[in-house]
Amino acid sequence: MLLRLYQLSPAMAGGWLNDLLSLIAIASILLGNLLALMQSNLKRLLGYSSIAHFGYLLVALIASKGLAVEAIGVYLTTYVLTSLGAFGVVTLMSTPYHGRDCDALYEYRGLFWRRPNLTAVLTLMMLSLAGIPLTAGFIGKFYIVAVGVESHLWWLLGSLIIGSAIGVFYYLRVMVTLFLVAPGLHRHDAPENWGQRTGGIMLMAMAGLTLFLGVYPQPLLELLQHTGLTAL
Repeated sequence: MLLRLYQLSPAMAGGWLNDLLSLIAIASILLGNLLALMQSNLKRLLGYSSIAHFGYLLVALIASKGLAVEAIGVYLTTYVLTSLGAFGVVTLMSTPYHGRDCDALYEYRGLFWRRPNLTAVLTLMMLSLAGIPLTAGFIGKFYIVAVGVESHLWWLLGSLIIGSAIGVFYYLRVMVTLFLVAPGLHRHDAPENWGQRTGGIMLMAMAGLTLFLGVYPQPLLELLQHTGLTAL
């Protein structure tokens, strides 16, 4: 809706609005990543990082021409898919228990040695959120960078690169935690048969789709074209 308004409304054509949105984008990227960097809670880490991802989307919104519409469609699709996968792991880890969710990062320490398949899913989601090649997140971020270069938004691209570097650090911290030796403490854990449950099956499907779109994004691009979104 915001994209349609920005492209079609004459009130949106002023240069001051671009400057305002650019400031919001830079602040979202840098503050979102810095706040996520300081978190030891996985849900809050993902929540604050979503602020940064909104800043990345604003880069394409500000450009609003060329590949911008396609870039926003691709990025929204890949980000929603990856976020659902990451929060899905938290949900499965919290399912057998009542009360507080399994969201503290220390509770995921050594998960690889207990639930290797679930660890592989969460690792893939972290790689995708970081925009690492061969994941869906890389395709989304590639389009955002391409539209930024196309529109010569160099300051925004600079903040995107800095923010992405910070993001790689805290996503990597989550991944490293999964493979550390687990201390002898009682903690939340996913059921042993998590992969046979409906939530587990859906999570594995999202992980497979994240990997598939990272390697072969053409079906997603064709779907976006057929929806008519790129014809705006």
